[in-house]
Amino acid sequence: MKTVNSLSQSHRILFLNTLAFTVCFACWTLNGVLVTFLVDNGIFKWDVVQVGWLLGIPILTGSLMRLPMGILTDKYGGKYVFSFLLLLCSIPLFLLSFANSFFMFAILSFLFGTVGTGFAVGIGFTSVWYPKEWQGRALGIFGMGNAGAAITTFMAPSLLNHFSIEDPQNGWKILPIIYGIALIVIGVLFLIFAKNKKTEKSNKTIPQMLSTLKSPRVWRFGAYYFLVFGFFVAYSQWLLPNFMNVYQTSLVMGGMFATMFSLPSGIIRAFGGYLSDKFGARKVMYWVLCSSVVLSTLLMIPKMDITTAGPGVMAGKKGTVTEVSETNVRVGDKDFKIAKKVNTPMEISILPTRNSWQEVVVTQNQEVKKKELLAKGITHLHFDANMWVYLVLVILIGISWGIGKAAVYKHIPDYFPNEVGVVGGMVGLLGGLGGFVGPIIFGYLLTATGFWSSSWILVLVFSILCLIWMHSTVTKMMNDKQKDLSRKMERMSSK
Repeated sequence: MKTVNSLSQSHRILFLNTLAFTVCFACWTLNGVLVTFLVDNGIFKWDVVQVGWLLGIPILTGSLMRLPMGILTDKYGGKYVFSFLLLLCSIPLFLLSFANSFFMFAILSFLFGTVGTGFAVGIGFTSVWYPKEWQGRALGIFGMGNAGAAITTFMAPSLLNHFSIEDPQNGWKILPIIYGIALIVIGVLFLIFAKNKKTEKSNKTIPQMLSTLKSPRVWRFGAYYFLVFGFFVAYSQWLLPNFMNVYQTSLVMGGMFATMFSLPSGIIRAFGGYLSDKFGARKVMYWVLCSSVVLSTLLMIPKMDITTAGPGVMAGKKGTVTEVSETNVRVGDKDFKIAKKVNTPMEISILPTRNSWQEVVVTQNQEVKKKELLAKGITHLHFDANMWVYLVLVILIGISWGIGKAAVYKHIPDYFPNEVGVVGGMVGLLGGLGGFVGPIIFGYLLTATGFWSSSWILVLVFSILCLIWMHSTVTKMMNDKQKDLSRKMERMSSK
């Protein structure tokens, strides 16, 4: 009976943690919709780099503060830390409605971005309530709070349009106030219904807690999380302007598509926890990293129309051009067939299409040398980057990352059972930095290359690096185990 009651209490805390984290994540990604709306409607004249900074600044704060918040959670328990966080972050959200410049918007975004530390608090507070065999599922369910990003991308565009009907210039100011009220309500509920609990070794000093971070394993987990969580956060905000610019969708439709990326990724995290419990986090991470490589490769191909040099026609020997037409060039007594351009209607295709032809560059009675060009080749490549195919690939990589987020955090209580808050905070910090630098780097890549899919090249490179790091580490571990086994067998045979 005691075990049943204890598990029931754990489930109640898990529900409160997940609810609080969902609201925190919705607030944390608010700028992805709000800033896009403000720029799209001409309320503020911010360029693409400034937009990238405003998308990334809240993520930066939520990332940098995760480590200290994880330490506080381990030391004092999650009830009071989480409640204080929710209530405190409501203040800059209320003040955001008074922002009238880039600088003021950036400062308030920096302050309300602290709400992103709710992940580090919730991870430590959830973990302490569950036994080892439940850790993957419990942390996976808690991580479903990532779906808060979907709440923002789905509801915020419609709310902004509604609030702006009567007052197009100032209607947007109601939205951050609603978000601030939501934080206050959840903060009060947390104070009333949550029960506090700390780790068994919470009497450790802060330097003792931080000494755990010397382990290379922490940084490897952080690199994985930089990919699966950091880029998830980045694209939760970046996909909206992406769809609006590349496919000319409306704000509401673009928000719906961004929701189709973030919502499954958040919900699938619980399934990722189950898979990690059943098959092991390492196997799951192998699948996640491999799928990230494949999908980002497909996604990085831009929508394009390219005209380039193609196969031409050259003279086989020296001679005089005796006949020239659109389809034939005669040199002496030899004919050279010329491919004529075929004007075909531009059809929407899933795969790239190619059209090649040749244009004559010689005239009749002209003397030509052997291997001299008679007709230059022209090749036209067209890739429509079909929106629905692109959307499906985006959803798939989001699902993959959602499973990966759970797998990363399954490792932590296994290797660091008494430092979950500290290690989880550090891993979350590194992952959050991915969410911060992602939109900024995406903005610079877009400016430098001129095409939106350039951001997926960065994802591909980082996915490959993580996969190489993981595989080399696992290979080294297996080799070390074989050496230990070999030495044991030698000792046994010598007895």
